[in-house]
Amino acid sequence: MWRRWRDGDSLSDISRVLDRKPGSIYCHLTQAGGFAPAPRRRNPRHLSAAEREEISRGLSAGCSLRSVAKALGRAPSTVLREVRRNGDRGAYRAHAADAQAWARARRPKPCKLGIHPRLRRVVASKLQLQWSPEQIAGWLRERSCRPEMNVSHETIYKSLFVQSRGVLNKELRQHLRTRRKLRRSQHASTRGQPRGQIIDAVTIRERPAEAADRAVPGHWEGDLLSGARNSHIATLVERRSRFTMLVHVDGKDTESVVTALIRQVRKLPSELRGTLTWDRGTELARHKDFTVATDVQVFFCDPQSPWQRGTNENTNRLLRQYFPKGMDLSGLSQADLNKVARRLNQRPRKTLGFKTPADILSERVALTD
Repeated sequence: MWRRWRDGDSLSDISRVLDRKPGSIYCHLTQAGGFAPAPRRRNPRHLSAAEREEISRGLSAGCSLRSVAKALGRAPSTVLREVRRNGDRGAYRAHAADAQAWARARRPKPCKLGIHPRLRRVVASKLQLQWSPEQIAGWLRERSCRPEMNVSHETIYKSLFVQSRGVLNKELRQHLRTRRKLRRSQHASTRGQPRGQIIDAVTIRERPAEAADRAVPGHWEGDLLSGARNSHIATLVERRSRFTMLVHVDGKDTESVVTALIRQVRKLPSELRGTLTWDRGTELARHKDFTVATDVQVFFCDPQSPWQRGTNENTNRLLRQYFPKGMDLSGLSQADLNKVARRLNQRPRKTLGFKTPADILSERVALTD
């Protein structure tokens, strides 16, 4: 998990490889603030698990501590302290003793910001001015010749994201440009397709007129509805009738989303496979694969223009009645989503003259038969 996170893999990619839910991966990452724990190593001067096993065997055989120490090549006082520390002769167990020694060996290094209150106050004040940790660290190096007033930007990030340090208030994260809750790998933004850029995207301005004026059915708008723990569902809304389909997706990555959409759209009759309008999210980066598999041409909105998919945006607001913000959507099956979509499609809509989307769609499809 940590190796892939350092390499810049997404939560969805990691969860798919490890066969775990993205929410579980996210919980493990946030506990450490996105920083991989440093690998722990045994001090070669300390007793090993094999030596503790020999001590346990010697005690069981009734050997003296001095003879056990001689066989191990250790000082008798070392073996004496080991036995006294872990239950004495009658209760000593090698496995339990080794586990307790490994736990006692933790020596967390105190954070520099925790040791120097003045430095901590300076860093907090600059964060409130929307300075980045790298800008703060560079400014301190230029301004101060005192080593206790210098700090690396990674130390600032750790103090923000690893709340168990108890140094910087988590509210200061709101002053960061990205406002993330955990540290991302420096490779994350360079892997795969750049964020916001979709290769060979066809703009919404080239969408056919029949799709724009809602004259015939079969033209759809789509988006992802997000929930807690990095969970998502895909929403598809037919522009003419406002008929809605909800699609279960395994993750936000383009492979998961496109595969799920292909599976759902293939169930539609050919007369309802016209166009699909999506926003600029890279979850549809593989739009060409979707078009080849479904014969549905994909058009993309202009950047930062969600109003160009107004039908879908309005439907997503209606869906919040069933899927409120903060709800974990990962536990919902496709059957659960179909049940909600059926309820929404059977609700009368004012924009349809208080007819239902299901009625409007069935009428239009009947006319084209």
